Amino acid sequence: MNITQATTRYEAWLGRQIRLLQGDLHLKHQRMREDPFFFLRATYYRWAQVWPEACPKTCGGPVVLSVGDLHVENFGTWRDAEGRLVWGVNDFDEAGPLPYANDLVRLATSAFLAVEQLHVSPQDAGGEILRGYQDALKGGGNPFVLVDRRTALRTMVRNRLREPAKFWKKLRRLAPLRNRPPSTVLPAIRSILPDQKIRLCFGHRIAGLGSLGRERYTGLGFWQGGWLAREAKAWALSANLFAQGESGGRQHIEEILHCAVRAHDPYWKIRGAWIVRRLSPDCFRLELSNLPEERNEMKLLYSMGWETANIHLGSSHGAAIRKDLKGKPSCWLLRAAAQMRDEVLSDWRDWRG
Repeated sequence: MNITQATTRYEAWLGRQIRLLQGDLHLKHQRMREDPFFFLRATYYRWAQVWPEACPKTCGGPVVLSVGDLHVENFGTWRDAEGRLVWGVNDFDEAGPLPYANDLVRLATSAFLAVEQLHVSPQDAGGEILRGYQDALKGGGNPFVLVDRRTALRTMVRNRLREPAKFWKKLRRLAPLRNRPPSTVLPAIRSILPDQKIRLCFGHRIAGLGSLGRERYTGLGFWQGGWLAREAKAWALSANLFAQGESGGRQHIEEILHCAVRAHDPYWKIRGAWIVRRLSPDCFRLELSNLPEERNEMKLLYSMGWETANIHLGSSHGAAIRKDLKGKPSCWLLRAAAQMRDEVLSDWRDWRG
């Protein structure tokens, strides 16, 4: 099966679960042509098909609740129940039980492909990701709460928060919906509002790549002197099930969040068919382009490896993972990520052609 066939079949599989927006899917297909890193982000369904065959030696090991679609731009910030700024993985749409190595290989592969944003060698990138992961396993993990002390990660992340007016201006410019959102959207969003009487104006926001094509409703309101925003996005079963030839199954999004070593976002919920969450300048996915020009990229990759372990430790297999890692060759992650980079590039060239 080539990439075109895989895409057609996956979208048909997905379309049997949820309503798809054809205009957004067309945009997704265009963006897949632009850049190998964009292509990787948009095609987790293909990764789930190819990885077990391309890297059979790394497909074993303890199975944990995994992010699945992990990459260097699947991290962001939010406020926890104490109002503290927290950094970590912010998208679990493809979560499910997988060998722990899947997330590490995909994260390292994404670093190899994000060459325009990250200026580190593959050896250094893979080494820092793995070092952070192993250190977190040894220490039992720890969430990244960015208020207690000054760190390189805190300095990089807070750069995005300097001009919040730009964030709200962008949301206010969203094209208004032609039709009202589905009847289930408004009560889902109101469940995470501070006041049920807040009036919301809904717009259509283009966001992400893997989930581009799913229904997404962004509501903007004004409350007690300032703007607020909430969003509902349709959830669907993980593409892992598609790759395994399954027509049904269960979602693991709430389970992986509940178990992970994490300072939780109290405004992130699943309500029926929708994932609802707060949007604000400090509750958002962090793109590499938002980082300051002067930044510690090695520290960033180390932190990404650590956060990956925070997620995996929720499955209580830390000791088994450490044992499995000791039995692997010294360059296993570099080799596996290089192999998957080549697979992604091959599919990308086919898609463009």
